[in-house]
Amino acid sequence: MAFDGLSAKLGEVFKNLRGKGKISEKDVAEAMRQVRLALLEADVSYKIVKDFIKSVSEKAVGEAVMKGINPGQQVIKIVNDELVELMGGAGARLTFSPRPPTVYMLVGLQGAGKTTTAGKLAGQLRKQGKKPLLVACDIYRPAAIKQLQVVGGSYGVPVFEQGTANPVAIAKAGLEHAAHMGNDVVIIDTAGRLHIDEELMAELSNIKTAVKPQEILLVVDAMTGQDAVNVAESFSEKVGVDGVIITKLDSDTRGGAVLSVRKITGKPVKFVGMGEKMEELEAFHPDRMAQRILGMGDIMTLVEKAQAVIDAEEAAKLEKKLKKMDFDLEDFLGQIQQLKKMGPLKNIIGMIPGLNKINVGDADLNDKSFAMVESLIRSMTPKERRDPDILNASRKRRIAAGSGRTVQEVNQLLKQFDDMKRMMKQFAGGAGPKGKKGKINLPF
Repeated sequence: MAFDGLSAKLGEVFKNLRGKGKISEKDVAEAMRQVRLALLEADVSYKIVKDFIKSVSEKAVGEAVMKGINPGQQVIKIVNDELVELMGGAGARLTFSPRPPTVYMLVGLQGAGKTTTAGKLAGQLRKQGKKPLLVACDIYRPAAIKQLQVVGGSYGVPVFEQGTANPVAIAKAGLEHAAHMGNDVVIIDTAGRLHIDEELMAELSNIKTAVKPQEILLVVDAMTGQDAVNVAESFSEKVGVDGVIITKLDSDTRGGAVLSVRKITGKPVKFVGMGEKMEELEAFHPDRMAQRILGMGDIMTLVEKAQAVIDAEEAAKLEKKLKKMDFDLEDFLGQIQQLKKMGPLKNIIGMIPGLNKINVGDADLNDKSFAMVESLIRSMTPKERRDPDILNASRKRRIAAGSGRTVQEVNQLLKQFDDMKRMMKQFAGGAGPKGKKGKINLPF
């Protein structure tokens, strides 16, 4: 995730504070110096960092904190609260027009991910019971219309297009088509440029005047760092935007745009893109993002993701099996299928409080790990999946050959599966995540 580097640095700062029974102004000053450096390295605006550190410092050196029972924890809470405030306080949701169709106009530079985001947003609204229509107004980029049709088709959302006609005329015709077909949401995918120019802004302004959108949503690429904030500021001034969607936050970027955009533009971040799947366009919650940044996890988002993809009946069956400690490789394969729907494994682990501090072994946590485990289990017979204890040397050789893996990898999977079952038994017995050995080898 974008904030991995920042989270690690802040974790070290707060680890030192937690270890002190009492803290002095000097301790706070040193901690704030390190926080300042961490935020600047994450590409947060210098002015924002300066104001942020000043606000935290003033609150952290108060008498109630300095003489508190756990001053280190109190400083961390102050940082958390200030991060939440910096990112907008309460989360901002989409608004809907009292008279349908509700029109959302997506704007942004070329390459920010507007077309993909338009499709994801339409797909999510469809799942919520809406009847969205995508309108293709990017007539300049080669294959832009085809891309929108492919994306829309993958989510079961129709696309209105009129080739390379005038974008303003297309937008108006799309709105009329939606009214005729009973579509209650219209999402307009507009053209972008490699950089901001007056021609682009004039076209967007004309579309805005023609269709009177309920909201104009600016899509910016997190990988562009502070340039994303500059883009947001320009679009806000010249076209007017109601909210921001930040894409590619799952990449190895510094993520400073998320912490800067609300303060600089006054416009809320409404969604963040955490991956390629529809479910990975997440509603933005400042409090949850602050918790992720501070390494506290994000259980609420994890629960929401699970509720969206996990079959309730299957979950109830699994719960019964876990209570009886009757969990086998067949069940494990089913859980892998469910987990894959929730997004990249690293992102999921990052949402679990404290799990990033647990030794997860040397496994490379990525989708290839899922593929290896799946191929091994699928090469087993149903009887072998239900009772791995029967796997002797010849069976392991057959499984390895059938999956294109090695016997060593078969043995590794079986050992890690046993570790996981032991961990579940510890949890069932009320033990903490460390159990007796203080180490969990995840079977991925």
